[in-house]
Amino acid sequence: MSINELTELIISQAKETSLLEWCAIFFAVAEVLLARSNNVLLYPSGIISTVCYTYFFIKLGLYADAILNSYYFIMSIYGWILWIKRRDNGTHLPVTHNSAKDWVITAAIVILGFVLLYAMLVALFPAVMPGYHVSDVACWDAFISASAWAGMWLLARRKVENWLLLNLSNIVAIPVLIYKHAPFTAALTLFLFIVAIFGYFEWRKLYHTQRLSA
Repeated sequence: MSINELTELIISQAKETSLLEWCAIFFAVAEVLLARSNNVLLYPSGIISTVCYTYFFIKLGLYADAILNSYYFIMSIYGWILWIKRRDNGTHLPVTHNSAKDWVITAAIVILGFVLLYAMLVALFPAVMPGYHVSDVACWDAFISASAWAGMWLLARRKVENWLLLNLSNIVAIPVLIYKHAPFTAALTLFLFIVAIFGYFEWRKLYHTQRLSA
């Protein structure tokens, strides 16, 4: 696919994008920008976006993407609850780095999530939904989802490394989305990838600021 063809496809998809998808995109961008600013409003933004995207992907039969967004929904609620609990106790959930235990849990989420989702995509879904297209890139879909699951868990725990896991998911997702003929969503993912790079360095700076003030 040439650059001109890709540009024309992005423009045509932008014109054909439904109000539901525009809503999902708007709140997804808002979520990442608010997360970069360490703002609690990232959670309600994420919840709205994931509800819209889950419904949207189910309609398209993209079940791996729907499952990923369902997990985002759960983790957004989890992170919001953690934030509220700490605020009610008179403290804020601090930004911290991963401990050795955190890295073990992160690796476990990626590995177990990959195995579980891959099995669902290649065995469970085709069995329970014969005749429906599930995924012809199940391995990549499973990895994208599993690494994003780990990133969302770290985001809820306010770990700097959440940006690394989310961007690992994003960088793999971009070519996969282009392969799926979804260049508009791939362009959005590239934007989120760039924002996450700035988010990583800003959270590192915030971590050191917290240590100095303590």
